[in-house]
Amino acid sequence: MKKFAIIVAGGSGQRMNSTIPKQFLLLQGKPVLYHTLKAFHKADPKTELLVVLPVEQFDYWKSIISELPEIAHRLVEGGESRFQSSKNAIEALEGEGIVAIHDGVRPIIEPELISASFQEAATKGNAVLAVASKDSVRFYSPEKAGFEHLNRESIRLIQTPQIFTLKDLKTAFKQDYSTDFTDDARVVESIGVKINLVEGSYRNIKITTPEDLDLAEVLLT
Repeated sequence: MKKFAIIVAGGSGQRMNSTIPKQFLLLQGKPVLYHTLKAFHKADPKTELLVVLPVEQFDYWKSIISELPEIAHRLVEGGESRFQSSKNAIEALEGEGIVAIHDGVRPIIEPELISASFQEAATKGNAVLAVASKDSVRFYSPEKAGFEHLNRESIRLIQTPQIFTLKDLKTAFKQDYSTDFTDDARVVESIGVKINLVEGSYRNIKITTPEDLDLAEVLLT
């Protein structure tokens, strides 16, 4: 079955204290987003790759990767929200297949984990990476005007990639946007599809702050 990977990279550099969007910051001399693309390409060179960016960043992206080894991919114009960005990319796909949707600023994802997740999705219909919480967790209860303890054994922290059939994605993203759609898995779940969680990796960090970039440098060493 044909495999696709949608790499969504519409973030800014605000929390990085940078004027450069975080997906373009350098990690071991290469843009963060390039490392992400490379991981999917290494997992399976036959995977069709799509990168979702604000249209005004297309030329900049092309310029900063012009001298790097080429990794074939299509550019898709991003939307005003993560939901719309994913939707734009999904609508650009045709035929049948399995689609991974991944954060462009999760560059440490292991190719082996990508391959295993695609296999899981092919068997069970979808695969969403998640890890157990290492910390104690509390939930704010408006009724009690305070925080309630939650059993961390029952908590999972969701990561990407999140992998679904193209058919389910096409159906799910015909819906209007809802504030309840906190990630792509929630969009698919809302049409009655049971979500299959698979073991993620604590190395699969999302780069949001300068400290995350420092940690990524260490993890890649």
